[in-house]
Amino acid sequence: MVKQVTEVKSAEKKVVVSSQTIIVDGTNMIAGRLCSHVAKLLIKGNRVSIVNAENIMISGDRKMIIEQYRKFLEIGSINNPKFGPFHPRRPDTIISRMVRGMLPKNKPSGQTALKRLRAYLGVPNELRSKKTTQFDDAKIKRPSPYYTTLGELGKMVGWHE
Repeated sequence: MVKQVTEVKSAEKKVVVSSQTIIVDGTNMIAGRLCSHVAKLLIKGNRVSIVNAENIMISGDRKMIIEQYRKFLEIGSINNPKFGPFHPRRPDTIISRMVRGMLPKNKPSGQTALKRLRAYLGVPNELRSKKTTQFDDAKIKRPSPYYTTLGELGKMVGWHE
């Protein structure tokens, strides 16, 4: 973990903001609970990197999850698709969008918090030697066939590796 302390002086007030780099391994973790923990860490001022995004699990019936996501993909602009909305299909962008939904994205604090988030497919070379963390309450409790991975979801809705 890299610790960086910065001091900001504004109107005779001294505010100390500490930013640590926290690496979260997403393997066999439930997406919603993982995102809520990551959002809390980002709001506190930490930098968070999520690795193995394709192995993050979504609980529920596989067919229903894929059907709901495909229905979500049908939402588009009346005028022209280039105006959006843009729907993620890669697992790392899906998880980033889920975290964004748990942040106050229209406030400056939420926008700066989102800039401190990084999500990766697999583990990049610069993060291989560093220690990763997992959240105990976000780990899956049942056998893995009860869940769908973000990698499977992405492949079913148009993601090509």
